[in-house]
Amino acid sequence: MQAISQTDIDDSELLDIALEAARGGAQVIRDATAQREKLVWESKGQFDFVSEVDKASEREIVGVITRRLPGATVLGEELSPTAIASRGVVVIADPLDGTTNFLHGYPEYSVSIAIARNGVLCAGVVLNVARDEEFTARRGGGAFLNGKAIRVSSLREPGKSLIGTGFPFKTLEKLPQYMEQFSLVTRGTAGIRRAGSAALDLSNVACGRFDAFWELVLAPWDVAAGLLMVQEAGGIVTDLEGNPPVLTAESFVAGNPAMHAWLLQTVKRANMSKGKTE
Repeated sequence: MQAISQTDIDDSELLDIALEAARGGAQVIRDATAQREKLVWESKGQFDFVSEVDKASEREIVGVITRRLPGATVLGEELSPTAIASRGVVVIADPLDGTTNFLHGYPEYSVSIAIARNGVLCAGVVLNVARDEEFTARRGGGAFLNGKAIRVSSLREPGKSLIGTGFPFKTLEKLPQYMEQFSLVTRGTAGIRRAGSAALDLSNVACGRFDAFWELVLAPWDVAAGLLMVQEAGGIVTDLEGNPPVLTAESFVAGNPAMHAWLLQTVKRANMSKGKTE
């Protein structure tokens, strides 16, 4: 397709570009599945890995963005992690969210792409590669799963709820704080799940599989598309203090309105409890 000027493009076209890029990255990952056991694991840090598949998916995504959005800033863990910009068009991409899952053959990994203009999220795609599920959202246009509109759950009773989370495996010094939160949330809910892809966790909140989600250490490329997904599906996302979310924040709480309020209060209570014991 012909490149479109950033000044002329609307949110629907931005979503179309994000979807094309995500599908391209996902196909790279699918093509590599048969050779998964032969892949070389490179370490980005303790317990954090990257493979040639991440890099190949990245190249495919960048190729689409370069062709269809020339001049856009591309932000991502394997791309330009310091390139957060408030002006112009910024593509926030994770070419393989859940690399460790992929390398082990655990079917919970995704491609996540969001596009922001002048600091405002306009379009987001989270593609569950193993399940062929496409989550999409457009600012003011709702959220969808494989083309069908989705909404957050209507559940209001914490004791019946299922909550998503992520462990602070990159910053183990936060583990005591997290364990306090985990303990209180576990006592008040039907269960907690840690699947290993924050982009999919947030998408699962958007479609009602999870009633809420929280995590302490996340990067912009982990959450950008998922944040928009939850919001467009009628949910609420904040930081751990209850403030509106910003991409540079690390900690997030998301959920349907009732469960977000309960989870936010619960993790705050855990933090206060920990403070009294120190």
